[in-house]
Amino acid sequence: MHPLLAGRLRILLYLVLWAGIGALLTGLFSLLGRQPVADAAVFAGPLTLVYAFACLSAWWVCRSRPIGSAPPWRLGALLAGAALQSASVWTAVGAGWAAILKARAGIGPDRGGIVRELAALFVSGVVLYAQSLVAHYLALAFESARAAERRLLESELSAREAELKALRAQLNPHFLFNSLNSISALVGSDPEAARRMCHLLGDFLRTSLALGARPRVALREELALAEHYLAVEKVRYGPRLAVERDVEAAAERCLVPPLLLQPLVENAVKHGVASRVEGGTIRITARRRAGHLEVTIENPFDPDAPPRRGQGVGLDNVRRRIEALDPGSAGLRVTREGGRFRAMLYLPAFEPEADRRAPAREARRVGGDARDEA
Repeated sequence: MHPLLAGRLRILLYLVLWAGIGALLTGLFSLLGRQPVADAAVFAGPLTLVYAFACLSAWWVCRSRPIGSAPPWRLGALLAGAALQSASVWTAVGAGWAAILKARAGIGPDRGGIVRELAALFVSGVVLYAQSLVAHYLALAFESARAAERRLLESELSAREAELKALRAQLNPHFLFNSLNSISALVGSDPEAARRMCHLLGDFLRTSLALGARPRVALREELALAEHYLAVEKVRYGPRLAVERDVEAAAERCLVPPLLLQPLVENAVKHGVASRVEGGTIRITARRRAGHLEVTIENPFDPDAPPRRGQGVGLDNVRRRIEALDPGSAGLRVTREGGRFRAMLYLPAFEPEADRRAPAREARRVGGDARDEA
């Protein structure tokens, strides 16, 4: 179907355009036929309406013969033939309409005036159809450009999604290998702790699989997953590992990419607490600042400890994920100062739709109660 016929507003605007063309033709025919404007309008009005829809056929001509599909001379000859044919048919219809008006209503100029009107009708038909061809080629070029832009965007999104899936796929195996090594170390020295760690590890993996299947999760769910991980590690490190949380309620509702905090917490344990004989405390804070969510994970570290294998892999993974998801509006910054390591996440503060509507519903309820009391 022609795109102009897809909506009433488009049809209306198209008819308004042709109404203007009909007014011009009415003036031209009145001048050439030396007849009253009303008589010229009766002649030009129906013909203009007929040709308005006839010119829509240019859409299919342009689609069947796009620019570059044939040598320029051949394409030009084809389009010129289409314009001449359409104008000829329109002129023939005009001649018949003029004869009907003359015979039935006595409206119309003399023979010489009719010849001049039909000649003008033919020339106008060629010009109008040629303009219709140009307009349709421009519309097709615009449509093609939008389609190419859409395909490019879809390709970029597919590539980004594939990258995110690859990055996410690195998380569970990375943690799983470390946990299995910890369980292996405990089997000989503390079998009961090893069994407890296996159960906690199973809980963590089930939770991570459930969250990982979703595009975004609430921060409180991410924090719960981090606590599952820390529970596993506490079996290994015992009192050497402590955790403090300072999370605002408004921050807990914000949506974040799944499995985002666990690599940061793992980095804090593996390269921070584990590097110190006395262990340390991991501090997790989250604040909502205007339109952004700030999450900080802080831990002590031994600046004199030699670098461990894999250091920085988890941080790089998180940085690449958030940059792919929210380029320009999200980031990860790390600082090492005074024996403290800080990983600070900055993310857009998205909330679930239900949470965004709740304040408005509460405001309406309070307003209704106030009116009832009044």
